[in-house]
Amino acid sequence: MKSLQLLAIAIVLIIQPVKAQTLPHISKDEFKDQFLDAINAKRAKGCNCGTTYMRPAAPLTWNDMLASAAGEHAIDMYRNNYFDHTSINGQTLQDRLFAAGYSYKGYQSYTIGENIAEGQETIAQVMAGWFKSIGHCKNLMNPDFKEIGVFEYRHYWVQDFGGRVPLDKNKHYGGRWVIRESK
Repeated sequence: MKSLQLLAIAIVLIIQPVKAQTLPHISKDEFKDQFLDAINAKRAKGCNCGTTYMRPAAPLTWNDMLASAAGEHAIDMYRNNYFDHTSINGQTLQDRLFAAGYSYKGYQSYTIGENIAEGQETIAQVMAGWFKSIGHCKNLMNPDFKEIGVFEYRHYWVQDFGGRVPLDKNKHYGGRWVIRESK
């Protein structure tokens, strides 16, 4: 009977749902607002990414599909102990975004990108690190990106970016799609 009780406790511990963000004392809305405020303040002014000056860019808006894809990737990296843009099962950023419902259907252009980080404990720390890194900074300042979703899980951080321009129903596009991916 004692082993049956221990087994029941172990099963309960294994199937408990994953918490959204693991940052202490911060709600999902505060998390979202702090990221958008930090990113959009920098985008409004422009900044240097290394030696390249990035002009001011329009503010990003939050997209729950991007945040969902970012969350899946952050949790997967933690659970499987790796750190990469490509999942262990071979999924790419585009695969994860499509699975979350973020696709190019109905849009004339589609631009996606991703920043990942590991180990930072606060939004301020991870943002400082991303803005110091040329490639990450250029993603944050890329004017082609219009939307963002961010997720943190046990100090694995993922930012997924998207930029979609709707089709003009009065224009013919010649049947070609151009998908740009930025890492």
